[in-house]
Amino acid sequence: MGSDLHQTAYHYRADFKMETAARNKKRSRAKRRKKSLFGKPFDGGKRMDHGGPQQQQQHPMEQQQPAYHPQHPAMMRLYEIQKEVASLGPQVCTFSGLQNDRDYKRLERELTRLLLDVDQVDTEGKPELQGARKRAAQEVEGLLRYLEENATHPSRLAIEQLSYEARQLVDERVVAPQRAGGVTEINDELVDALQQLVLRLTQVKTEGRVPLRKARYRALTRLCAVQDVIEGRTQQQTLSLPLSGDTHEAVNCINQVMVKVSVARSQLVALLMGLSGRDSCAHLSRILTEMQVELDALDVSGNAVIRNYRKQVVEEINGLLKHLDLEGEGDDTRRYDLAQNNSIREIEGVRAHISHLREGVLRHCVMGDLSFRPKAELQGLLTQLDQVDTAKNPCIREARRRAVVEVQAVITFLDLREALARRQPGPNEHPSHRAVWQVLGSLSELQAQVLGFDGKRVDKSYMILEELLTKQLLALDAVDPQGDETTKVARKQAVKFAQNILNYLDMKTDEWEY
Repeated sequence: MGSDLHQTAYHYRADFKMETAARNKKRSRAKRRKKSLFGKPFDGGKRMDHGGPQQQQQHPMEQQQPAYHPQHPAMMRLYEIQKEVASLGPQVCTFSGLQNDRDYKRLERELTRLLLDVDQVDTEGKPELQGARKRAAQEVEGLLRYLEENATHPSRLAIEQLSYEARQLVDERVVAPQRAGGVTEINDELVDALQQLVLRLTQVKTEGRVPLRKARYRALTRLCAVQDVIEGRTQQQTLSLPLSGDTHEAVNCINQVMVKVSVARSQLVALLMGLSGRDSCAHLSRILTEMQVELDALDVSGNAVIRNYRKQVVEEINGLLKHLDLEGEGDDTRRYDLAQNNSIREIEGVRAHISHLREGVLRHCVMGDLSFRPKAELQGLLTQLDQVDTAKNPCIREARRRAVVEVQAVITFLDLREALARRQPGPNEHPSHRAVWQVLGSLSELQAQVLGFDGKRVDKSYMILEELLTKQLLALDAVDPQGDETTKVARKQAVKFAQNILNYLDMKTDEWEY
């Protein structure tokens, strides 16, 4: 009988545990349902950066409803607000403008209204409704905060400042002279100034934020388009055109079209830089298309010279039309997300290969083994990088340039180590020349540390490396060649080598991103 009682008690305890586990599981599900009304709290746009909230979040009415008061008026009102929040989320997380933009004010107004609507929901003191209202308010507040942070971010302001400088430059040198009826002077100084602005825009850090990447991409594409238009104009100035009107009756018509193309070119530059208040891309596109129709209607059969002349003008019109597609490109595409770009992926693959070879070189150097010299493989990587299609994108060009510098740094390191190993100084070697080689030996050791450095500029090791490299430059500056030409050449090369190491260290730690 004792055995039966023991067995009964055992089964009772087992049943009790199962019932308890079932109740706990039910509570857990109910708790999750209560928290699922507005999903996860707003995460700074990270979910929306990768396809928008529609891909990451279920429709609120499709989610599991709270176990308590599912049809309560307050809960239903919160569902309606969530629908509006879900529609505004993607717009907020891809907005790339400033606070004075019309879209910013519209989004801010809509979100503020939703926040007031959430605040007016009557929860009747019920904890479940209060929690849902709190999560709704947090979601709206997160969107408002994200909108303001991106519009006032230092990088966004830097992009706007550089865009302003570009507008001032183009207005002064290109647009204003054309409007005054004069001739725009295109020279190397203007081209270099535009290129410098492109490089500065490329260096702006976006911290991976979609709005900042989008703003930088839009500014770069427009400035690069202006570069193309101006460079095309520079080439056109070198042609022996227009032809004389006495050559053929169609030449007068082509010459007139060329004058219109010149005006259209300045209008296009003004449009790209935001300097045209009345014209639009659609209007300019119609004008250029009409020019093409006018040229197509000309009878130039039997005259190859005039036919080629017309062809050149048509090609220039096509070149201008190509840039008019930029009007909505920044809004309609995700080209600013270069992490998905095939050229960038190819460059990253090369960089991974470089990293592997660099680690192998450093490992063998520590062991004193100079037999590992993958120079042929490194040269192959340079060839591969040279074949990467940058599509005239300055960010891709910069990424490729950095990868090339990484390859060249390993090659120069190997070359110097080999030169130091082969060096056999004679008894008549000039003392100054010997001093330069001593500095080069120190630079080789420091370059090995720079190649292996994987820190930041605030790190103590970075500061030590920078100080030691600077000291080697000072040591080279103190070398007196005493009229020895070989020493002069060697010192000049050593100074350039030291500066390259410093530049490479600087590049590794500037936290640049595409």
